[in-house]
Amino acid sequence: MAIYGYARVSTNGQDLGAQVAELRTAGCGNIYKEKASGAKTDRPELAKLIRRLEDDDVLLVTRLDRLARSTRDLLNILDEVGKRGAGFRSLKDAWADTTTPHGRLMLTVLGGLAEFERELIRARTDDGRKRAKARGVKFGRPRKLTSHQRQEVLQRLAEGAVQADLARSYGVSPPTISRLATPSPFAVSAVGAQ
Repeated sequence: MAIYGYARVSTNGQDLGAQVAELRTAGCGNIYKEKASGAKTDRPELAKLIRRLEDDDVLLVTRLDRLARSTRDLLNILDEVGKRGAGFRSLKDAWADTTTPHGRLMLTVLGGLAEFERELIRARTDDGRKRAKARGVKFGRPRKLTSHQRQEVLQRLAEGAVQADLARSYGVSPPTISRLATPSPFAVSAVGAQ
């Protein structure tokens, strides 16, 4: 069993010394240090540490915010640590300790609350979207050509105009003109269903 420490600060102006000292005092022989924002998911030193973990190893941090910025991020990292058969402990957050049954229970509850929060957000987003649609709000990217321009393009295509020339004259990409020339089967079926 090995204890690996992870120390992180957000900017180059901050010092890792205090975290490293606490981790060494707690028994870490190998400490991975990183100067990166906690909001970044791409943290190479953390990824390297997690890849090195084996059964019964422990990942140790001084505080939870050194490891993750959100509940979801924390749970994702702890899931990876658990898949490697390792445990996790935070020195300042005694409840965050997957090496004990109590700590595992607390993190399971935390995971359930995060899942509940995601469901609430999803429901509120869906309700907001429905209300906006009822008010006539259009979702998605705006059309590049007005209805009048689309009719002009179709007429000019019927008269034998070249798609690339039309794209240049209307300031759009050739695929935009091509999509007008060959409507998708979904658009045709949707029109037929109305």
